[in-house]
Amino acid sequence: MQLIGMLDSPYVRRVAISLRLLGVPFEHHAVSVFRTFEQFRQINPVVKAPTLVCDDGAVLMDSTLILDYVETCVASGRSLMPGGRAERQHALRLIGLALAACEKSVQIVYERQLRPAEKRHQPWLERVEGQLLAAYGELERELARTPLAVSEEGIDQAGVTTAVAWGFTQLMLADVVKAADFPLLQAFSAQAEQLPAFVALPPA
Repeated sequence: MQLIGMLDSPYVRRVAISLRLLGVPFEHHAVSVFRTFEQFRQINPVVKAPTLVCDDGAVLMDSTLILDYVETCVASGRSLMPGGRAERQHALRLIGLALAACEKSVQIVYERQLRPAEKRHQPWLERVEGQLLAAYGELERELARTPLAVSEEGIDQAGVTTAVAWGFTQLMLADVVKAADFPLLQAFSAQAEQLPAFVALPPA
C-alpha cells in the first residue's frame, strides 16, 4: 500500500507512525497538496492528505478512517486500540482531544500563512486559539490522572496521536501554546519522539 502526503501534516505523520508500529509494509510518497497539487489530483481527485492507496487500488482518505482499515491488515493481530470498553472509551477521548488540537492548529497556520493580514478576522482567530488551548488543557489533565505508555511496544493510538499533535503545534505555534504551561504533554511527547517509529518519520 502507498501513503500519500507530506510528513509535516500531523494527519499524514499519525498514519505513517501507526503503520510502522503495526508492522504494516507501506511506501510513502511525499506529495504536497500545495506544491504538487496536480500530481496529487492524479492519485486522488479530492486532493486530501493523507491518502492511502490500498493494494487492490482502492483509495482511502481521512486519517481516522485509514487507521480503522489498517487495523484489519495486521497479520500479527497487534492493535493500537485497547480492547476493553472503558479503556477504549478513554483512548477515544484522548484521540478526540488531540485531533481537535490538530484541527485548530491547522486552522491558525492557514490563517497566518494563506490569508492576507488585512483580511484576518481577529475575533474568530481568538476563538480558535481558545479552542486549541482548551484541547491541550484537557489533555494535560488527562495525563495527570492517567499517564500514557511511552514505549515502542506499549504506545497506543491515543499516545501516537497526542504526541504527533503536540509536536506539530510546537513546531508551528509555540508562541500560542507555550510548552511550559503543559509540562506533562511536553515530557510525554519528548519521550515519544525518541521512539524508533517517530525518529524514522520526522515531521520535516
